Amino acid sequence: MKTSQHHYIQDKWKTREQSEGFDNATCQLVFMFGAGAIVTKPEVFGHTRSEFPNARIVSCSTSGEIMDEGVFDNSVSVMAVQFDHSSVRCAGIKVNKETNSYETGKSLMKELDADDLVTIFVISESSFSNGSELVSGLNAANRKQIPISGGLAGDADRFMKTQVGLDAVPEEGNVVAIGFYGTRLQISHSSFGGWDEFGTEKLITRSEKNVLYELDGRNALDLYKEYLGPYVNDLPGSALFFPLSMRVEDSENKPVRTILSINEEEKSMTFAGNLPQGSKVRLMKANFNRIINGSSVAARLSLHEGKKKSPELAILISCVGRKLILQDRTIEEVKAARNIYGPKTAMTGFYSYGELSPFSLDNKCELHNQTMTITTFSEF
Repeated sequence: MKTSQHHYIQDKWKTREQSEGFDNATCQLVFMFGAGAIVTKPEVFGHTRSEFPNARIVSCSTSGEIMDEGVFDNSVSVMAVQFDHSSVRCAGIKVNKETNSYETGKSLMKELDADDLVTIFVISESSFSNGSELVSGLNAANRKQIPISGGLAGDADRFMKTQVGLDAVPEEGNVVAIGFYGTRLQISHSSFGGWDEFGTEKLITRSEKNVLYELDGRNALDLYKEYLGPYVNDLPGSALFFPLSMRVEDSENKPVRTILSINEEEKSMTFAGNLPQGSKVRLMKANFNRIINGSSVAARLSLHEGKKKSPELAILISCVGRKLILQDRTIEEVKAARNIYGPKTAMTGFYSYGELSPFSLDNKCELHNQTMTITTFSEF
C-alpha cells in the first residue's frame, strides 16, 4: 500500500507526504474531507480528479479536518491510496426525508457483497438519514459479519446541511459505501469516548426511534434541564457537553447519544441515534484529560489483534462535540493517536456528526457519538 497526502488551504494546494513509488495514474481510492463551503467547489473536485484520473473519489463536508497530527478548519484534506494487492468498489444512494434509512443500508451492503469482501467503510450525509436505522440495515444484510465502520458528514457546529460525494462534487442527501476486497488486506477498528457518567440511571419509558419523550415516566426534557444548571439557557448547543450513555437490556456496551435538537412544545429531544424504549440511560459530562486519553486508548485498541506493528493508514473520525469541548486542546487527541502509531502511519480523518464502528472485533456495527473512532488499513 502507498499513500499520497495533499492539503488545500488558503486557496493553495500543498503536497504533505507521499510514499516512494506512488503512482497517481494507478491510485484506486481518494478521500476528500473538507469544510462544506470549500469541498463543494467544482474547481477543488476538478483538481483532484485531474491528479488522480482513475481513482474513485469519496468526499464529505466536515466539522474539522484531520491531517497527519494536525486539526484544521476551512480546508480540504486529500488522502490518495494505491493498493498493491487489494481492490475497492463503491456504491452510492441519494436519499431524502422520505427515504427509509434501514433499506438504504441493506441496499448498499447487498450491492457490495462478495466472497472476498473484507470490510466496508461508510460515509453518510446526516440531514435526512437516521444513522441508527442505516447501521441496522447494513448489519441485517451483512451475511459474512465483516466489520463496518465510517462516519456521518459534518457542518462545523451549524447542524444545517451536510454534503457527500462519489466521483462528483459533494451534494446534500448522498450516502456512500466503500467495499475493500482481497486476502492480503488487514484492517482493524476501535472506538472510545472517555466521558464520565453521573447521576442515576433512568429508564426510557417513551420514545420513537431517535426522539425521546419520557424518562422514568417523567417528561424527558424537563428532567434533563434539571441536571444542566446554568447551561440550560444555552440549549440545544450546551447539550453537546452532556450526552447520554445508553444501555440496552443487559449489554455491557454503552453507545453514547448526543442531542441534535429540542422541541419545547412537545417537550421532546431529538438525538443523533435511536433510543429504544425500555433502554436505560445516564448523563455524561466532559473530563478533558480522559477525552484526550480516549484517543490513545482507541489507537491502542486498533492495533491488529494486539500486535504492536503500526498500520499503514489510519482514518480518524472524532465527534464534533469533542472538538467543541476541547477547543484549543483538540489537536492533543490527534497527537495522542500519533504517539501510539509512530511516524510511519499515514493519518487522515474528520470531525463528524456521528461515528460508525463495532464495539469490538466480534460485535456488529453501532452508531456512536462523542467518540474517537479509528479504522486502520495495512497490506501484507
